[in-house]
Amino acid sequence: MSTTPAPLHHALVTAPSTEPDQWMLVLHGILGSGANWRTFARRVVEERPHWGLILVDLRAHGLSQDPAPPHTLDAAAADLDHLVHSLGRDVRGVMGHSFGGKVALAYVARRARAGSTLERAFVLDSDPGARAVGQRDASSREVLDVLMALPQPIASREAFLEQVQAKGLSRGVADWLAMNVRRAEDGFRLRLDLQVIEALLEDYFTRDLWPALEDPAGARAVRVVLGGRSTSVPVETRARLEALAAQSPRVSVRVLPEAGHWVHVDDPEGLLTAVSELL
Repeated sequence: MSTTPAPLHHALVTAPSTEPDQWMLVLHGILGSGANWRTFARRVVEERPHWGLILVDLRAHGLSQDPAPPHTLDAAAADLDHLVHSLGRDVRGVMGHSFGGKVALAYVARRARAGSTLERAFVLDSDPGARAVGQRDASSREVLDVLMALPQPIASREAFLEQVQAKGLSRGVADWLAMNVRRAEDGFRLRLDLQVIEALLEDYFTRDLWPALEDPAGARAVRVVLGGRSTSVPVETRARLEALAAQSPRVSVRVLPEAGHWVHVDDPEGLLTAVSELL
């Protein structure tokens, strides 16, 4: 089933007074937005000013709203392709976290099929494989369930914070989600189409993108960065990743021992090193 590519909101990040000669897409996780990565992106371009970073709001996230179906990883990758062509910039890399990591792999595969191999791909604390229902990380599903049960309109951002914390979400997660609360005519509302996000999350768990990681025609260098304390990537996946890195010179794995799933928050210095040394 074909789809009309969704126009994606994005922001360009470059070092001051610099015009980069190559660019990298940066893809957030489910329920996030490109703005989540602005601080880290600035650190990267300070270290590697010949690279520019493109912070993307993926379909149905941030300011990239009302996309046409189907709502799949392949559709998200097609959106990126459309964005890259419209920008007219030399995009040679992609970096994605969690859900965005798997979208990154779908984009790597799409570029490979078109004979336009990427130079660099970074997959950050993301499982490339499919997972059966009983093996899925429940945290994203739990957050989505809380949001879907939330009455709207919402009286205020403070009321939103109180309501989602009362459902068991931490203050940190509540603050992060509150970035999606916007003023409306009748109060405040989430700027998220939760049904679309639910479909995207289902495809994320269903798709097996190991072939995109293993394919020699994929990105010329792929680095997988894992949080040592993260539970989002299971032990068996970590072992398979290490085995792949041992036999393929184009794939490498870095583990940030003290980081959980939010690698850019828990160990920004370690992640900066893992990324910049490959650029």
